[in-house]
Amino acid sequence: MKSVLILILAAFHAPLGSCLCPYPPEEWCSSVTAATECGVLKQCLEKNASRSGLAAEPVQVGLYYESLCPGCREFLVEMIMPTWILLNDIMTVHLVPFGNAQEKTEGQKYVFECQHGEDECQGNLIETCLLNMTNMAFPIIFCMESSTDVLGSVESCLKVYEPQLSMDKLNGCVKGDLGNQLMHQNALQTAGLKPPHQYVPWVTINGEHSDDLQQKASTSLFSLVCSLYKGPKPAACGGSQTQHSRSYCINK
Repeated sequence: MKSVLILILAAFHAPLGSCLCPYPPEEWCSSVTAATECGVLKQCLEKNASRSGLAAEPVQVGLYYESLCPGCREFLVEMIMPTWILLNDIMTVHLVPFGNAQEKTEGQKYVFECQHGEDECQGNLIETCLLNMTNMAFPIIFCMESSTDVLGSVESCLKVYEPQLSMDKLNGCVKGDLGNQLMHQNALQTAGLKPPHQYVPWVTINGEHSDDLQQKASTSLFSLVCSLYKGPKPAACGGSQTQHSRSYCINK
């Protein structure tokens, strides 16, 4: 796992276009300023042009999981995130932290019991709030789940990927009615799975689950997404490639 993490973290922290790019890869094409500072303006313009011509919907990958489940963490870190880095133009990721938890009501509140104890319930709740509060939730959750201490890494992961989101604001969701209601929605989504989930990680592709899809996703999610995408294949999938100019950090 360590070698995979090194490669992924390198992808996030070593931008291709500029040695001093202050933006994560997801935001390189978010504005002209970001693209210019990261040295990828040409690539972003070409990317947007090609995206506007796509006739196919992206492949929807759903992950129903638990924050402290070893198999869930491995699948998220070693399979979903690397695939998304390469194929985010043609796939979306839907995370639902709940898994094998149980829900019951006490007064006006929902109470949850988690397979791996209270810490897992806390992790599920934190990640649920992140998904509601920031579009950087996925890399933050990846940062947490790839850490040796999922809960202990929350603040440091926020500082890397979403420094504007304070722990106080996040805790306001976690400890308040919003977090409780969001977890209830996760419970409803998980309970509504057809067929009902039997284990986690439980993977859906375009809203569907089967033993065959689960096996293919677990073996090579990258190959599965490439094979299912109905539009022109991107270069990462072996489609036509456009030669781009390169920029370098000169050794002075």
